[in-house]
Amino acid sequence: MKIKSRLFKVLFGLMPVALLAQPGPYLSSWLYNSTGMTGQHWEQGQNSVIVDTALADVRWIGFTSSDVYIRCSGVPAYAVGPFLDGNPVLAPTNRHYLFRIPRNPVKETQNPVTPGLGHIGVLINGVPVYNFADAMSYNNQGVWHQNAVTFEHAGMDCGKGHPAPVFNGPPGPGSQLIGASYHHHQSPAIFTTASQPLINTCATYPSLGLYTMDSTVHSPLLGFAFDGFPIYGAYAYSDTVGLGSIRRIQSSYRMRTMTTRTTLPDGTILAASQFGPSVSSVALGSYKEDFEYISGLGDLDEHNGRFAVTPEFPNGTYAYYTTVNAQRNSAYPYVIGDTYYGAVATDNFGGMGPNAGATSVVLPGGVSTFTPLSLIEGAPLNLTLYPIPTLSSFTLQGQEWQGTWEIVDLMGRVWNRGFHQAQDGNLKGEVGLMPSGYYRLNVHFEGQSLSIPMYVVQN
Repeated sequence: MKIKSRLFKVLFGLMPVALLAQPGPYLSSWLYNSTGMTGQHWEQGQNSVIVDTALADVRWIGFTSSDVYIRCSGVPAYAVGPFLDGNPVLAPTNRHYLFRIPRNPVKETQNPVTPGLGHIGVLINGVPVYNFADAMSYNNQGVWHQNAVTFEHAGMDCGKGHPAPVFNGPPGPGSQLIGASYHHHQSPAIFTTASQPLINTCATYPSLGLYTMDSTVHSPLLGFAFDGFPIYGAYAYSDTVGLGSIRRIQSSYRMRTMTTRTTLPDGTILAASQFGPSVSSVALGSYKEDFEYISGLGDLDEHNGRFAVTPEFPNGTYAYYTTVNAQRNSAYPYVIGDTYYGAVATDNFGGMGPNAGATSVVLPGGVSTFTPLSLIEGAPLNLTLYPIPTLSSFTLQGQEWQGTWEIVDLMGRVWNRGFHQAQDGNLKGEVGLMPSGYYRLNVHFEGQSLSIPMYVVQN
């Protein structure tokens, strides 16, 4: 099924472009929405998406010397839904998040924090990351904790996300649905990235997801955990110094080999009343306790990360990876292991009930605003890119300039480039066979550069 043009009517417009400084990944990696682009969602049985009113991606970026602050709705620009497991939510709503990401993260040396329910990090488009859990356990005993990626995958959309309903009180008689917090428990690449997708919803209700998984290049920086360390996709340098070939980075967690659920991963022997369901009735992998950590088994430690050189951190950084198996389906623990690696900014953790998602982050005095697309004083260019999104060709309109240009994706791959003469007037270019997704149009002139977000959609 082709995505209908109705999907994009509200997205077309003019985008102002400006000179960018070199702010580093903590400021420059966010997908900043300067055009009023909104989210959109599929509903079951419909053949075109519905355009929503909630603004997508990141709407404001602030910073101090120690932290980055972002305001966002939690709604992505890519199409979401439908959620086919009985979820009462049709579309995510604006949750008005304010997150704080430490710019100088440090290892936690005392008491590592366990990623709890709700958001544990945030993607570059402002969509929260959750841990493995769906908040339920077998017989409500808190012994065998349900794996959301297994129990809830039928209700996830093509982009592997779904919303948590928000009620005006405890769920039950008299409570009303007042919102929905969209989130990802796993890699935000679409289900059909896998060679054997777990579900086929992408065939009927397609989405772009956040990025395209590619085994030939280092995966992009997808977001940040609340300890300030970056989150990457599944493919990276085989070594940790940035010189090796690209390969799939593997978790050191594995499925336990057991026929009964009578013990925990640490060897604890359970009382009969605490036994889990038989593996013949509920498949292995359905519970957190079905997995065990084996040091050195894979590339990553118990936190599901490692210290390594990455494209954004040429001097190296500790980083988490959204792990997948050989078929490119998500692999436990998906993002973060049993505990965070670093000291966590716990004011990011959200409340429950009607205020679900609300954080305790408070802006301190002296916060500066970082606006990637605002014109820097004295900048010689003021350009406009259209249409938004780009379907087949684009125009960069504005003052005369001369220099080179290139279109790169989130992984730094160059898809098109050229040289522009001042007397040629507006720069016109093609997107050709570029896959749908997020890109940047980089313009270089007189020793300076512009970086212009592009959102490409192929019919």
